[in-house]
Amino acid sequence: MVIVVFRFHVKPGANLEELNALNQKMGALVSEMPGFLGVKDFSAQDGEVLVIAEFDSLESVEAWKAHHEHVAAQHRGREEFFADYRIHVCSLIRTSEFTAESG
Repeated sequence: MVIVVFRFHVKPGANLEELNALNQKMGALVSEMPGFLGVKDFSAQDGEVLVIAEFDSLESVEAWKAHHEHVAAQHRGREEFFADYRIHVCSLIRTSEFTAESG
């Protein structure tokens, strides 16, 4: 499994409705990509947004990165929406899980 961590701050005055619409479109698109496993996003108190996407392979990540609609969205994000961002592409080393029994 490969995990992509996308951290960003939104530019002051950015059109949040447009950003949300673009996020919805990209979410629908990536969900159709072979090798895509899932995505979650979180917002921190300081305004940073954290997106965690899971893929089955680095090839799947690279295919998503190069998808023509995603490339256009990346450009639009830099121009219109993001004050800054960082992307970390990580290989999964170990997983531990716990689930409490109900009852």
